[in-house]
Amino acid sequence: MIQPVTLHPSFQVLLVDDEPAWLRSLSLTLERAGISNIASCQDSRKVLPLLEKGQVGLILLDLTMPGYSGEELLEIISERYPDIMVIIISGMNELDTAVRCIKKGAVDYFVKTDMQEHITKGVLRAISSHEMKLVAKGMGQRLLSNKLEHPEAFDEIITCSNSMFSLFKYMESVAISSQPVLVTGESGVGKELVARAIHTLSERRGKRISLNVAGLDTTSFSDTLFGHHRGAFTGAHSTRPGLIEQARGGSLFLDEIGDLDLQSQVKLLRLLQEGEYFPLGSDRPKNAQTRIIAATHQDLQKKVQEGRFRKDLYYRLCIHNVHIPPLRERKGDIPLLLDKFLQDAATEMGKKKPTVPPELLTHLKNYSFPGNIRELQGMVYDAVSTHKSHVLSMQSFLQAMHADAELHTEDSTEPPEPFAQFEDLPSIAECTVMLIKEAMKRADDNQTLASRMLGISQPALSKRLKQLKD
Repeated sequence: MIQPVTLHPSFQVLLVDDEPAWLRSLSLTLERAGISNIASCQDSRKVLPLLEKGQVGLILLDLTMPGYSGEELLEIISERYPDIMVIIISGMNELDTAVRCIKKGAVDYFVKTDMQEHITKGVLRAISSHEMKLVAKGMGQRLLSNKLEHPEAFDEIITCSNSMFSLFKYMESVAISSQPVLVTGESGVGKELVARAIHTLSERRGKRISLNVAGLDTTSFSDTLFGHHRGAFTGAHSTRPGLIEQARGGSLFLDEIGDLDLQSQVKLLRLLQEGEYFPLGSDRPKNAQTRIIAATHQDLQKKVQEGRFRKDLYYRLCIHNVHIPPLRERKGDIPLLLDKFLQDAATEMGKKKPTVPPELLTHLKNYSFPGNIRELQGMVYDAVSTHKSHVLSMQSFLQAMHADAELHTEDSTEPPEPFAQFEDLPSIAECTVMLIKEAMKRADDNQTLASRMLGISQPALSKRLKQLKD
């Protein structure tokens, strides 16, 4: 089966020149650089009708042509289509002409005798710049709208959080860009689900391939990503394409990017900067037509300060950053996730979905979930696996939360000072009132649960609450 081709960039690059040979040569040069969404025009009088279709984002324009001259077209395009970028590629190496064209709105000026690599890099810079403008424009429009354009792309992500909804709108905006995306967040928040959604939204026709880079040494990283030629090293009996090639026209998800060693970071940086790579055993570069999505639970800025992560690579990866908030900051999602995991676990184990005791949600909402969504899923599956009666037992949940609390108590340093915010110490009576109010708040006004938190009996708590009302 032939792999469908993903056009890059998402907008059209229009080449305008009256010399067919130059058009063919320039088209081939750009295609070798991974630019496939190209259209050509030999008649300058046909350019404006082409622009009316709204598909062109960048024009490479010759100056000397019959019909409209390049400068005349440049003025018209700058006035009527200010969002379209124009690069002049002329046969004349004249400084005055170049300055005049830049003043009229051209973003760059090249001479046809310039090295093709020089011209290509200029075109790639313009494409990147236009993509960022489209992202910014789309983001502004989405911020003003309360609707997602493609809500189906987020079906796997269970949430009712406003912060997550804002992230979804941001993801819709950056998905069209070919620039890298860095997905950050604590372990278990669902970074791979976010990577899937970004790939789906990008409408790239190639595959989405995932790789956990933690533990890969430099050689393994290079071989896995870039592939190798036959005879490149002992045991390389045949040529093998790397994941970059397999994800051509699609996305490559690099998980745990914070664990990548410094030598591998250099190779990844070159791939992102130059858009090309060398398979092991080859001296000919290959063009990469793959969108990189990286993820980490680590603080990369801190690693940069410590010299364990390259600053230039960090900024390359962080062009678009999706930071997923932890579950403790979106506790409204807990009931939805609990219901989803209960249904999934019951279906998988061939059991009837159990009834949830009302106190369970209160306990879960008062738990910090250091393992986030993955931890909650594990709790649910463990509880359903031992479930026998109609109502789900809370025992396994309480044990798991208690064990984790003990673990974090042992690992933690000195506990935070609870009275640091007070200039004058509160009285014992005032402390008692604050504790009771906080316990009732955390227990959703359930006196039985609040009394357990305070370590007193329910009748004793009830008596104190009555005294507060009086």
